[in-house]
Amino acid sequence: MPFRQPREIGHGHVVESYVTRMYAGLPRYLVLNGGRFLSPRRRHTTRFTRHLIDDAAAITDEELEALLGYEWRSRLTAAWLIGVDRRERFRARIGDLLLASEVCYSGGAYCFALARFGTHADAEILAAYLDRYLPRTDLRYDQPAALGALLHLDARLGTHHADRFTEPDGRWDRWVQALAHLQDSPSFTPADQRRLTDLQCTYANGWSRR
Repeated sequence: MPFRQPREIGHGHVVESYVTRMYAGLPRYLVLNGGRFLSPRRRHTTRFTRHLIDDAAAITDEELEALLGYEWRSRLTAAWLIGVDRRERFRARIGDLLLASEVCYSGGAYCFALARFGTHADAEILAAYLDRYLPRTDLRYDQPAALGALLHLDARLGTHHADRFTEPDGRWDRWVQALAHLQDSPSFTPADQRRLTDLQCTYANGWSRR
């Protein structure tokens, strides 16, 4: 599907309003992508988070669709807003975008949104992604984020969807071993991937209740 400029469909304001808004000298999409806002010690966290929560509640479905139809910065931001507000009506759309893997960086945000939705349907989407992309030992897409989100959902739902990927010498281990630059990285264990998703969801859960 070709990308469409939001202004082409009557939403020329959405990128400036939601994607490139500045925080501590960085546009929102870069703050989201970097993840440092998850630390409570970050000085700009409170302002950044309050605006994120407010925008997640205020943005319309049409505006979100305009962002999801554009490039990676807009898609990443839209997925975070969808996840924070738990707009489960976007499940199928997020799942399609994740499985298509058309652009860089945004996949981790899709995984966060699915983890926030928190249902068996979301676990099935993540498992389908891993079934498709873990055998691709020639590339790194969003396999780590998908596994972390799936492990998070397994813990929440009492299920075992991730077991077939994380068994010793299984598909996850083979994928890591095939990518030489990951082999000695401690951050590519399944436990570390789940911790990142846990951190993201704990952050969103804590602020969503305020």
